[in-house]
Amino acid sequence: MRNGFEHLPKDKRKKILLLSDDLRMPSGVGVMSKEIVLSTCHHFNWVQVGGAMKHNEQGKIVNMDKAVADAAKVEDASLLIYPHSGYGNPDLIRYILQQEKPDAIMHFTDPRFWVWLYQMEHEIRSKVPLVYYNIWDDLPYPIYNESYYESCDLLLGISKQTVNINKVVIGHKKNDWQFQYVPHGINSTAYHPISESSPEYTELLKKKEQLFKDKDVEFVVMYNSRNIRRKMLSDIIVAFKMFVDSLPKEKAEKCYLVLHTTPIDDAGTDLYQVIDKLAKGANIVLHTAKVSEFELNLIYNLADVTINMSSAEGWGLGNTESLMSGTMTITNTLGGLQDQSRFVDENGEWIKFTPEFPSNSCGRYKQCGEWTLPLYPISSLVGSVPTPYIYDTRAKISDAVMALTECYNMGSDERKRRGLLGREWVTSNESMMSSEKMGENFMRYLNLLFEKWIPRKQFELIQTNIDKPKRPAGIYNELIKTWY
Repeated sequence: MRNGFEHLPKDKRKKILLLSDDLRMPSGVGVMSKEIVLSTCHHFNWVQVGGAMKHNEQGKIVNMDKAVADAAKVEDASLLIYPHSGYGNPDLIRYILQQEKPDAIMHFTDPRFWVWLYQMEHEIRSKVPLVYYNIWDDLPYPIYNESYYESCDLLLGISKQTVNINKVVIGHKKNDWQFQYVPHGINSTAYHPISESSPEYTELLKKKEQLFKDKDVEFVVMYNSRNIRRKMLSDIIVAFKMFVDSLPKEKAEKCYLVLHTTPIDDAGTDLYQVIDKLAKGANIVLHTAKVSEFELNLIYNLADVTINMSSAEGWGLGNTESLMSGTMTITNTLGGLQDQSRFVDENGEWIKFTPEFPSNSCGRYKQCGEWTLPLYPISSLVGSVPTPYIYDTRAKISDAVMALTECYNMGSDERKRRGLLGREWVTSNESMMSSEKMGENFMRYLNLLFEKWIPRKQFELIQTNIDKPKRPAGIYNELIKTWY
């Protein structure tokens, strides 16, 4: 037994075709794709269409059996990657279905990048079930996603908010077992707290010297994510500047902001300009090198707190990594960040989202895990042609300054205590936010799918003389209801 599920011989396993970012890529989707495969490769065989904007291995088939076997310590692991520039096409899927004969297809990225997949769902689902590991950032309910959700045999929601969204949008067309909660899981061995007695402590000191030279450092704020508009990185920089400006000079000089990101990104901004013009004099370190999980864990351990002010965030992987490393967080209250903060209701129970209570961004419940200092946003509607409406939920810079001040004033011992509580939370059976628990969830629900799945018929009989089931009352009112 491994992870609580039986190790199956290679020839007895179901084979899953995964459609996502190439799991060798550093994107959030790529990283989590890797963790999904590694945590389940003793129970399933895997094939992946590994997407990238411009893949240098386009047209090849990459055998990853040995690499996965070494990483997961499963001797007979099986993974083939079909690298692809962009997001695939129907001919590629038809070819893989014929050649590899998978038992199911699992899609894990934004459905708008894979519209063709859902357009051929009748063809696919007559052969194999279609699973969507999905996330949706925020309200109002995305009725425009109805056709995507309806086209799937199993919807796995990354956040509790996503599961509620899935149920409200198409719950009248599905059975309860077709909606399941599977939060992202982080490798608890790779990301962990480092103390003076830890074998990595010498490496930690070396990393500290590399980042800060011989400077006296007492308080470190960390940001780890891409430099794109929705991450509100300039707001973080300005908030940090305002925070250090509120301190006496001798204390401000010992405070640092570490930005693990790309300084210039066409989807974001020019951080050199932002820092020079809006945060001159503040200690800001741009850490731009691509690093291993080992080195990234060192940086998390050097930080006193990580910060996420994203205005749209499905989950927030860096937040989970931080907590797994034992470092507390400052987070905007949206998407899966709500799950990681563990807000509780009036009975002390981890909150549940329903049509009547679809989000806690408004701060209805303010009691949460001590490891998080929450920011409650102000929302406005934005949209595009493929996504006509969604909330843009922005935290106030002034609130971030207050959170940084609170974190600073509580002292290093208290920050560490809270960070370790965060580690305890994300490794718990309740949160299910370790890679081991995530793997168990995937195995559980995919096995349930194989038990219950009925192949889609080539033709569907539609009766026009019966009333359609209705969604919960007031769903369309979410367009105009103010939650904040």
